[in-house]
Amino acid sequence: MSVDLHDRLLSVIGALVRWLVYAMLLLPAIIVVATSLTPGTTLTFPPPGISLRWYIAAWESSLFMNALGLSLKLAALATVCSLVIGLAATFALDRHAFRGRDLIQSFLLSPLLIPTVVLGLGLIQFFVWIGLNQTFAGLLLGHIVITLPYVVRTLTASMVLFDRNLEQAAMSLRATPTTVIRTITIPLLLPGIISAMVFAFVTSFGNVTLSIFLSYEDKITLPVHVLTYVEQNYDPLVAAVSSIVIFVTVLTIFLADRLSGSKPVI
Repeated sequence: MSVDLHDRLLSVIGALVRWLVYAMLLLPAIIVVATSLTPGTTLTFPPPGISLRWYIAAWESSLFMNALGLSLKLAALATVCSLVIGLAATFALDRHAFRGRDLIQSFLLSPLLIPTVVLGLGLIQFFVWIGLNQTFAGLLLGHIVITLPYVVRTLTASMVLFDRNLEQAAMSLRATPTTVIRTITIPLLLPGIISAMVFAFVTSFGNVTLSIFLSYEDKITLPVHVLTYVEQNYDPLVAAVSSIVIFVTVLTIFLADRLSGSKPVI
């Protein structure tokens, strides 16, 4: 077998494997969206027809719309808070050498290693102790805990690739620290910051396990409502609501891609 033929065969196999992975990732979402368009009263795939009746029903459902608003608000606040904390922590860990630095970094990343069920149980007991149980502040703090590691991890990777000579060159030209951060540091780290925001928002918006422990009364997130609804009902309304979650997630990723100026790789 010639070298060119061997390389071409490997390229074809690699493309097939890549598209197979894409199909495996997209197929569940495609099935959910297609099912939500059925005009019938039961979950059916493929749908016998196309209708938006279940999207209209979802829009008219105060239960799901209130939960959607809560989830969006919670995800936005958790993203902003975790980004502020994570950016400050990452700068301190990257720019300064001090005793216990590795311990602090491991602590910030530890929620990635702890099962979410264990984390939720521990948080609810802790919030009962400090008086934040069944409060929006407690729910927000819980989501910050699970989103912060993704922010720290993403920004740490961006810091590793950051060329600090650019900052030193600007300071040698008498630029103030504020000017250096505003015109050099933040713009160069912007793709990493946007990626961290996407990870944080999607993680918070789609979280179920932790939200089950921390939700209360009318402060119940959309994924938790979907889970409890599907346990008792089998109509396409849950598919329509799930499709809304998919649309919000895809829209978030698309906007982040446009803002960061990166081009999708296919």
